[in-house]
Amino acid sequence: MLCAMFNTGWMPGRDSFLNLLRRHHLMQKPRKSRSTTNSNHRYHKWKNLIKGFKPTAANQLWQSDITYIDLADGCCYLHLVTDAYSKKIVGWCLAESLASVFTLKALRMAIKQAGGGNLSGLIHHSDRGIQYCCDLYVEELQKYGIQISMTEDYKPTDNALAERVNGTIKNESVYRQDRRFDTFEEAMEQIERFIIFYNSRRPHYSIGLQTPNDAHEQTGEQKKMWKTKIYQKDDKSLQINP
Repeated sequence: MLCAMFNTGWMPGRDSFLNLLRRHHLMQKPRKSRSTTNSNHRYHKWKNLIKGFKPTAANQLWQSDITYIDLADGCCYLHLVTDAYSKKIVGWCLAESLASVFTLKALRMAIKQAGGGNLSGLIHHSDRGIQYCCDLYVEELQKYGIQISMTEDYKPTDNALAERVNGTIKNESVYRQDRRFDTFEEAMEQIERFIIFYNSRRPHYSIGLQTPNDAHEQTGEQKKMWKTKIYQKDDKSLQINP
């Protein structure tokens, strides 16, 4: 019917066209927004310690976050800990729940790869979600002397690295599938495979086109190789510089 209308030369405006699609139930259902952060709780919220801080070696700053992964019937949650210097995912746990026990499991993986013991030179940064503020998680950080840092109210950009890693995993491992995972087990297999690839084979411009595993063994300032756009004043031509 819609094709017949357009063949007559009739061209609706945007709003009329969308109303027509809705009337005939041709609009895709919008994805339900999911929140992984509940900062309305009784636990202590810690100050932001990382403003202006630039790590010069691995295990000086970790940034943690949780993101959701859609399944054919529901979703699951990826709990992540990322090293800010090397961009390496040092701890992770895919779970069917937002429970803090799974967030703690990712943290313990990160602590194990760092060798445990006294980690007093390390800052752990996160949002103010209940998983990171609860007694169980805070006690684990304090057990190893890890300093606790959190974003300020409603400023997700304060945890930009963790958000970026979330986006990379979804864009390159999940959304490229152009479908939702059928089962939790399928999601686990795919996410685990991608994290191994991400750490060992995927180069990053922010660490000189090295892999996170390689950068993790280094010290000193990493060479940035972002591409920047520069317009020449004389001919307004565009150059791309590394």
